[in-house]
Amino acid sequence: MPTINPITHIFIVRYKWFTVPFAFIAMAMFHLFLRFNKNIHFYKLMGCGRNGTFDKTPDFMQWCILATTTPNFFEANKTLPLNKFIKKTLGGFISSWFSIFCNEKFTLSLQTLATHGTWDGQTPFGASIKQHNYTGPIGVMTRATIRLNRFSHFWKHVDGVAKTLSTSPGFVTSVGVGEIPWIKQATFSIWETEEQMKAFAYKRKEHAEVVTKTKKENWYSEDLFARFVPLKTTGSIKGQNKIADIINAN
Repeated sequence: MPTINPITHIFIVRYKWFTVPFAFIAMAMFHLFLRFNKNIHFYKLMGCGRNGTFDKTPDFMQWCILATTTPNFFEANKTLPLNKFIKKTLGGFISSWFSIFCNEKFTLSLQTLATHGTWDGQTPFGASIKQHNYTGPIGVMTRATIRLNRFSHFWKHVDGVAKTLSTSPGFVTSVGVGEIPWIKQATFSIWETEEQMKAFAYKRKEHAEVVTKTKKENWYSEDLFARFVPLKTTGSIKGQNKIADIINAN
């Protein structure tokens, strides 16, 4: 596949319970370092939900950085071990901060397969690849800014969809993230195949009905949907890395 699109990196860390206050400090401080990081073209600092999808209950021990780099940067550094890759990508200050205050780190690098919509008016993941023969595991990012006058409509339907996600054929894992609690939300999930992901998205009754309602009732002021090829993952979340096995198998 062409490699003109940026490579997207998801960094997830878990803070030690007694260092959680430093996670909130980091959300303010890290902007300074990421904004002037020449390796990064787009980034988002986000909190995480407890249940792996859109979630009103935050997990204050778990936090996320999403960042994009050039394909050349990834190729030059993809063999680095976890801590060195974090340092090379996010910089020495953030890497040291994680080493001091966090007890678990995870990274996942992805290549854009398809994307539509915007994120704060930008198209951070490049363009869709119109023709491809990729058949391996798929990463999916769904994010939205929820209109305040549709807030209750959105959250009333979340639990029903979330309950069906983990039992859907082909589902591997997911994480719920957000820039602003309850308003700017995103879910990132991994599926064994694109066909299985589409079966959940368009054929599973609970999810298909919500998709229809979002459009009909205009729930979002902005949204983005993207599919990715998982390229490399290291580290763990809560002692697990369910993505590593399916990447290695392909």
